[in-house]
Amino acid sequence: MIIIYLRRKVLILEKFVHIARKKLYTMYLLQITKEASKVAGQTISYIDKVKDFAIDYTPKIVGAVLFYVIGTWIINKLVSMIRSVLLKRNYDPSLQTFLVSLVRVVLTILLLISIAGKLGADTTAFSALIVGAGVAIGSALNGTLGNFAGGVMMLVFKPFRVGDLIEAQGVTGVVTEQGVFSTTVLTAENKTVYLPNGALSTNTISNYSAHGNLRVDITMAIAPSNDLEKVKSVTLHVLQQHPKVLQTPAPEVNVLKAADGMLTLAIRPYCVQADYWDVFFGCTENIVAAFAKEGIEGPTPTRIVINK
Repeated sequence: MIIIYLRRKVLILEKFVHIARKKLYTMYLLQITKEASKVAGQTISYIDKVKDFAIDYTPKIVGAVLFYVIGTWIINKLVSMIRSVLLKRNYDPSLQTFLVSLVRVVLTILLLISIAGKLGADTTAFSALIVGAGVAIGSALNGTLGNFAGGVMMLVFKPFRVGDLIEAQGVTGVVTEQGVFSTTVLTAENKTVYLPNGALSTNTISNYSAHGNLRVDITMAIAPSNDLEKVKSVTLHVLQQHPKVLQTPAPEVNVLKAADGMLTLAIRPYCVQADYWDVFFGCTENIVAAFAKEGIEGPTPTRIVINK
């Protein structure tokens, strides 16, 4: 009887354990189902957000890509046109490279800012950043940028070229190099002078080579007793015989001043820029020799002293 009783108890216990396991499994399944439902809900929510994002931004992204492609094509065309214009006008190679690069960079920055605006970004911050950077750089490089701006203006408008004889900033000489920041001049004393383009571009520049010839100014004094027509004839003959004196424009001889017991002659031959000093010194020496040969007298210095 005891054995039968124990067997019944074991059977009851086994049934209880089996029922408990079923309940536990059921609870696990419910919990897993809840978690799965939660994850599924979040996934659906994320998918909906992605769909909404795609619906809202896909046209903008596609438009931005097309805008960038078309904008880049237009920039390349504009840069090519500018490069062709600069080449046709024979601008300085360094200026050509700088201007082309500057135009490309500026247009590309404007294109990127426009694309950011198309995507909904606030472009005010970009604009403020660019303006601030420009002001800071301009303040730091004030003098240098002034020289650069002057150099660009002169390279564009070309008041002189390499090889021209100019007078500027108290310096007279031949331009040997024209840079973006400074201009190099070789003086008659064989000195190399570097002129900052900022001051050079805002002051007076005398270009003695612009018209292809120069007038040589020679002054010479003679006695008033000389035959003036003979003096002119002898002087013009000497000028016309010099091989480097131009016949057109014709040389001139005129009385510049009659005072202090003498006549001062203004002798004006013309020559090319490279022959200026040869004509100046050669004609002066030849005229002195011709006057001596023709008996043309020089002035006698006189001084009147009145004692009271």
